[in-house]
Amino acid sequence: MSRETIYKLSLKHLTLQPVSSSSASRNPFVEHAVQYAVAAAHAKLGKDKTDALQKILLQGLDITILGCNEFYSYRNQIELQGLPLTPESLALLPPFSSITFNAEESSGQKPEVAKTGLGSSAAMTTAVVASLLHYLGVVDLSSGKKVDADLDIVHMIAQTAHCIAQGKVGSGFDVSSAVYGSQRYVRFSPEVLSSAQGAVKGIPLEEVISDVLQAKWDHERKKFSLPPSMTLLLGEPGTGGSSTPSMVGAVKKWQKSDPQNSLETWRKLSEANSALELHLNALSGLAEKHSDAYKNVINRCSVLTSEKWVGGEDESSQAVIEALLGARNSMLGIRNHMRKMGEAAGIPIEPESQSELLDATMNMEGVLLAGVPGAGGFDAVFAVTLGASSDNVIRAWSSRNVLALLVREDPNGVSIENNDPRAKEITTAVSSIRIE
Repeated sequence: MSRETIYKLSLKHLTLQPVSSSSASRNPFVEHAVQYAVAAAHAKLGKDKTDALQKILLQGLDITILGCNEFYSYRNQIELQGLPLTPESLALLPPFSSITFNAEESSGQKPEVAKTGLGSSAAMTTAVVASLLHYLGVVDLSSGKKVDADLDIVHMIAQTAHCIAQGKVGSGFDVSSAVYGSQRYVRFSPEVLSSAQGAVKGIPLEEVISDVLQAKWDHERKKFSLPPSMTLLLGEPGTGGSSTPSMVGAVKKWQKSDPQNSLETWRKLSEANSALELHLNALSGLAEKHSDAYKNVINRCSVLTSEKWVGGEDESSQAVIEALLGARNSMLGIRNHMRKMGEAAGIPIEPESQSELLDATMNMEGVLLAGVPGAGGFDAVFAVTLGASSDNVIRAWSSRNVLALLVREDPNGVSIENNDPRAKEITTAVSSIRIE
């Protein structure tokens, strides 16, 4: 984003004060990530290591933050170069390319940056927190050395920083995904962050973060991944994105004004989500127990539309087909409930243009399901395909002006990368912190 901010960090209060920046370049997610990570270092390392920690901090910190291309829209750059809207064109862009901004006159439901809706603020917050905690010796995130206890510390601090920066306790799923990778997740109780929310009342930050680290985090997290021979595709329709906070705000307003109907819609959506999870887990189990039958069915269905997914040769093959159709029906139910929610709240959770695209995608050969991710809107669409059918979906999306992204499901979570991109003369956003 070509922005730079210089801060002073008080070693006594562990708070940041900008020395030079424009108001536009200040980023609350970065500021809270730095403050809370330093406070966590004080809380975890103990009094005997305070002097060593002070020496490290007094050297100052020069933090360069780069946004991975997959978080942002590069449609304009591709079209200006006369290239087709394909993943191959995206791959030609240099890493960490400059970011496209939305027009200033865009409506309040569009963010400042043209994005793809993958939780960039959560990923950035997690990366800054993890980097600092590793650098300051609180955790060891080296390849092959990651342990759950260290990841849990990163999660608690990143989750706290992200929630306080955005002014509310959201689902927390973006941060949890950034830390741990693919998973099934149930949110923690908002009360876990009560001490952090009280930090504005003058409680010392180190004490606040110590309470956060000792709090009873009651979220649920289980490993989850797609069954074998399935591909998750993400597509960018090119409408500049939607603002998640404004859309969430509209849904909350509807919940307050119509509690009975909103609760019923929410219950049905939750049931459909659980049913989808059940069918996908069943497919993973069938792939493990009856691998040959599973592979044969997936390969056969990958070249057929869903109404032709019939006729299992044996009991295990039939079970695979039934689970595939069950997953499709569950996704149709999810989409239906999300549309109803959007209509009731007066926002485009699944806009009509997206509905047409998703229906066309789900009617293609080898497509298991399709939908809008996250809070919905115009950010992106996704599809889960069987076997080698993803190439056909990518071509069909391109013909409909939808750019299939390079991003794929990642089970690994936060990790250290050793290649310093500043050596490549890339435009970056830099936060320099002088510590006194």
